[in-house]
Amino acid sequence: MEKVEIKANAYIYPMPAVIIGANVDNKANFLTVAYCAAVEVEPPMIAMSLGKNHHSNEGIKKNGTFSVNIPSADMVEVTDYVGIYSGKKVDKSKLFDVFYGVLETAPMINEAPLNHECKLVKIIDELRTSEIFLGEIVKTYINEECLTNKGPDVKKLNPIIFSVYDNNYWKVGEHLGKAWKVGRKFRIEKK
Repeated sequence: MEKVEIKANAYIYPMPAVIIGANVDNKANFLTVAYCAAVEVEPPMIAMSLGKNHHSNEGIKKNGTFSVNIPSADMVEVTDYVGIYSGKKVDKSKLFDVFYGVLETAPMINEAPLNHECKLVKIIDELRTSEIFLGEIVKTYINEECLTNKGPDVKKLNPIIFSVYDNNYWKVGEHLGKAWKVGRKFRIEKK
């Protein structure tokens, strides 16, 4: 199989489609983001890249908090909507049943099956068009029906996956194997 060169881009699959929550001007605001990833286990941390012109950035900086909400596939329309329209022009505070946790300023979405309440740790502002926000996950909330053996079940969460190349949303597919186990069967053949 021959490799061909294509345009350089962040083709990291799967990319999540998450909804970031931040209080801006004492009102909940939401933004859909695909450039979001877990970056540390202990303490648990998330990094996300937001364009410098996003309305939510102001609230994250002022309050030092934000939420990362994992919407399910049945929320695809409203997830796309909050990514299309800026909170500078559209009031998104009443789109969801909002709740707050211990940090008191990170709005979370009740309809989303999984929510992370985050404390801002650092902002990296060395990129041309984006800022990277690093946050510590202080609390995690999940719909009870999305648990299996006391942990999140990816099939029950039914998260939205984003495809950066063609701008499409997808659902999680089939199970391939148990991590840190399936590879134990692999053997290097001697030549």
